[in-house]
Amino acid sequence: QVQLVESGGGLVQAGGSLRLSCASSANIFSFSTMGWYRQAPGKQRELVATATNGGSTHYADSVKGRFTISRDYTKNTVYLQMNSLKPDDTAVYYCNSESRFSQQQYWGQGTQVTVSS
Repeated sequence: QVQLVESGGGLVQAGGSLRLSCASSANIFSFSTMGWYRQAPGKQRELVATATNGGSTHYADSVKGRFTISRDYTKNTVYLQMNSLKPDDTAVYYCNSESRFSQQQYWGQGTQVTVSS
């Protein structure tokens, strides 16, 4: 069973930065896509950013230019560097991966990010 473990969340002031990490128990080369999603209170879970094995990345319009996703194959970890944080970025952030063999989806337990104004 694949496990994804997020870390790096916390409380930060608006304009600050955080880096989220998602460590995988499996070799991340086995995932066609890895990504970050977030869910704010009372809202649906939404895509933040994804990165494919081929190096393609995709970002939600709301985070373009501020967030950067990256995959470290040597550490089986995906990161989300978040800069210029805004109070609207407050949410629980979830790591997601999709197997390139079975298309099965995996989720982490989530990490809380709170941005104060």
